[in-house]
Amino acid sequence: MASESVSVVFKIYCLTVMTLIAAAYTVALRYTRTVSSDLYFSTTAVCVTEIIKLLLSLGMLLRETGGLGRCRSAVVSHIFKSPVELLKLSVPSVVYAIQNNMAFVALSNLDAAVYQVTYQLKIPCTALCTVLMLSRSLSRLQWFSVFMLCGGVTLVQWTPPLSTKVQVEQNPFLGFVAIAVAVLCSGFAGVYFEKVLKSSDTSLWVRNIQMYLSGIVVTLIGVFMTDGAQVLEKGFFYGYTPWVCLVVFLASVGGMYTSVVVKYTDNIMKGFSAAAAIVLSTVASVVLFGLQITATFLTGALLVCVSIYLYGLPKQDTSRLQKPSADREDKQKLISV
Repeated sequence: MASESVSVVFKIYCLTVMTLIAAAYTVALRYTRTVSSDLYFSTTAVCVTEIIKLLLSLGMLLRETGGLGRCRSAVVSHIFKSPVELLKLSVPSVVYAIQNNMAFVALSNLDAAVYQVTYQLKIPCTALCTVLMLSRSLSRLQWFSVFMLCGGVTLVQWTPPLSTKVQVEQNPFLGFVAIAVAVLCSGFAGVYFEKVLKSSDTSLWVRNIQMYLSGIVVTLIGVFMTDGAQVLEKGFFYGYTPWVCLVVFLASVGGMYTSVVVKYTDNIMKGFSAAAAIVLSTVASVVLFGLQITATFLTGALLVCVSIYLYGLPKQDTSRLQKPSADREDKQKLISV
């Protein structure tokens, strides 16, 4: 009983942290892109995030191997002596870099609540990539929830609510296109990374290090291709405030934390977490940005939350229902013999 209560408490802790990180990251990023006077370079923020993720992964690998010598040998054998594996992980690195940059573009043009709802399109994108790349199947209920989710997002985007306290110029269509690119990248990169992980017994943290090394190179190239002249003139950390540092921190910890807690939570809990993050983002948007809630937004958000819950429900296992009848037939055959 004690161990059971502890496990429940730990799951609630995981659910709470996941929810707070998702909601806080979205709201804080939106705040830094619409309120700050000296706008920072989003490409540098993405690059710094990759560097922090690399350092955190090295720390986790050190803890996993149990010593500096073993950690160093693991890095040498899997990183420096395995250029093919490093090249293999550069594919999701490029895709994730595009996704992270698109998040900045989207939240510069869309409210945090609208972004949070629309970004749930990553579920059908991931589902489609899972079917095509991993040859898995979806239940009828999951397909129904996917279409319901798309309908909810359509309602939210049909007449996006206005933010009265945001004075900067915005382009909602550009924001939606950015989210569309981000969810496509999220679906493909997530399934690709899962396929690479399951193709060998290599440690998760080694794979993360391989990916983040490539990610640092890719994002650095992106910095100087997109904002190179301005970065050289104003500095790499131009416009950084405590809020920007919070965004970078949440982005760094959030991705790694999610990959760890997936082991201890099920799909239903992750669905509740996503729904709770939508609610928190909406409340924060009303308070901070003067978001004007509309009936279509509420209806669409509700449909998205319900569809996330339905998608996460476990598939019904019919094999167990067939076993008793099969056993009964075998017994009847033995009796007849």
